[in-house]
Amino acid sequence: MPQLSSFRPVIRAAGSRTRLTRHQPAVLPKVRVPMSAYVVDCGVYVDGTRLPGRWSHDGAIAEVRRRGEGFVWIGLHEPTDEQITGIADTFGLHELAVEDAVHAHQRPKLERYDDTLFMVLKTVCYVGHAEPTTAHEIVETGEVMVFLGRDFVVTVRHGKHSGLQDVRRRLEADPEQLALGPAAVLHAIADRVVDSYLEVTESIEDDIDEMEAEVFTPRSTMDAEQIYVMKREVLELRRAVSPLVTPVRKLTEGYSSLVPHEVRSYFRDVDDHLVTVTERVAGFNELLTTLVDAVLAKISMRQNNDMRKITAYAGLISVPTMIAGIYGMNFDTMPELHWDFGYPLVLVLIALICGTLYRNFRKNDWL
Repeated sequence: MPQLSSFRPVIRAAGSRTRLTRHQPAVLPKVRVPMSAYVVDCGVYVDGTRLPGRWSHDGAIAEVRRRGEGFVWIGLHEPTDEQITGIADTFGLHELAVEDAVHAHQRPKLERYDDTLFMVLKTVCYVGHAEPTTAHEIVETGEVMVFLGRDFVVTVRHGKHSGLQDVRRRLEADPEQLALGPAAVLHAIADRVVDSYLEVTESIEDDIDEMEAEVFTPRSTMDAEQIYVMKREVLELRRAVSPLVTPVRKLTEGYSSLVPHEVRSYFRDVDDHLVTVTERVAGFNELLTTLVDAVLAKISMRQNNDMRKITAYAGLISVPTMIAGIYGMNFDTMPELHWDFGYPLVLVLIALICGTLYRNFRKNDWL
């Protein structure tokens, strides 16, 4: 039985009751990850101009609300649940949207939570390779999640190629555009993502043109497997592009008051580019299907040619085999068996028949 002195009262979280429990060793506090480890940048913008200094997320939003103008743009890169909790509480982000932003692998979408918009965009990157006929990966994908409020923008990125530093620098160099508010940031991000779609589709188009030339080159070694690899990559691009059409269309039609009329006109341009990309991707899919059919047809034709050659050679071999089989039966009364010129005559006959067959096979393109 344990000694009573080894117990001490501990207050439990549920209710005010106390009970005796065995003393536990002290638990070391968790080490807090520095904000710089997952916060890429945090800026305060007033009248399209960034205020000087380094800001924490709570200090930045407090400054904006004290002034009664401007907005905060904070960028995160692959934060964990613990890292994003403080920011979510400060900006009032919905827990379901926060969960989607942390765990990623989301479909492109646009959702409205009270006075906040949550948008998911798939980013794509073209993977360089020596030849499309030997590549195993052509398109690499990532994600950008955007929380849009009246006085803040929070971006969460997943993937190495989805950086937004260029977008931020371009906007900071255009104060008139940045003065339109947080919606201008959302437009700039969407515009950059869709422009990357155009760049990737142009590179893929070059690869498909090279594949097409290889397929229809006589005696080419192109097989259907590599075309299926390209088709799979195009399908991955299609999954990133096609679902984004509806969210962008909503933003052009006044889905939320967070996107003012001045910014909606810019989203119409994004929508036009997105439609162009969608049509290109659909065309790629159809062309690759045609190339697969062409390769399979070439394989069938090659097999037919091989079978015709095999049949022709089998016909040529059957003539001497048949004659040799007949004279190999060892009957004494067979024709020309005891004639001195019988053997040469049979050889000439075999050569004549085989030559005639060979000429006919060549004439009919069997050999």
